[in-house]
Amino acid sequence: MVKIIKLFRIYLSLTVLLAILSLSACLLRPSASILNAEALSAFPEDKIGKSSHVILVTTNNSFFFTEQKVRTLEKHAGIWETVFEPFNAVIGKNGFAQPGEKREGDGKTPSGIYPLKMTFGYDESIKTKMPYRQVLADDIWVDDVNADDYNRWVKKGATQAKSYEKMRRDDSLYKYGIVIEYNTRPVVKGYGSAIFFHVWGGADITTGGCVAVSEENIIKILLWLDPQAEPLIIMGIEDATWRLP
Repeated sequence: MVKIIKLFRIYLSLTVLLAILSLSACLLRPSASILNAEALSAFPEDKIGKSSHVILVTTNNSFFFTEQKVRTLEKHAGIWETVFEPFNAVIGKNGFAQPGEKREGDGKTPSGIYPLKMTFGYDESIKTKMPYRQVLADDIWVDDVNADDYNRWVKKGATQAKSYEKMRRDDSLYKYGIVIEYNTRPVVKGYGSAIFFHVWGGADITTGGCVAVSEENIIKILLWLDPQAEPLIIMGIEDATWRLP
């Protein structure tokens, strides 16, 4: 009888503990609606100019998980509204770099606010309003920090660069992509190159510094973006707190 009582007490304690942990996870995990509202009210208007299309990439942290989310926002009559339900993303294997601290090969995604001006992919054309460039077999993106055309899309035969990334990959990662205009105007050698928004290799496969999402979700983004809206991507905001210069 004593053993039965002890076992029952242990079982009861474990049940209570699991209930507390479950409740804590719910409380600590920020809901999409709360984060969206905070993000909308926190937008620094002087930093986003005339843009009315914004992609917001955030990291949500708690004691139990870390996840990246993409939120799409559009301004109507001065009010920011959510376009799609938030969806999952992956970023650099070493997380977000602090503003101004991104460097070539560090495995981090740059924090900051950057224009989105050009899209690319494997097909001759895609459904998008954005400027589009088809990736061909001899297209490369230079990541040689000593090259004159560092962080530029060039033809393989037109560069002396010793290190570069093939744009026409053997997988589907660049089947659809958007160039994130990080370190492009001007280019600072060594501060990072080839930062894209592209198709992921999987929900648990990080990148070398890009932002990646499912093929289904990037197709939605490409259909939505409009160059007339001067789209921006805002990255490296944790817990809806602005930590940009």
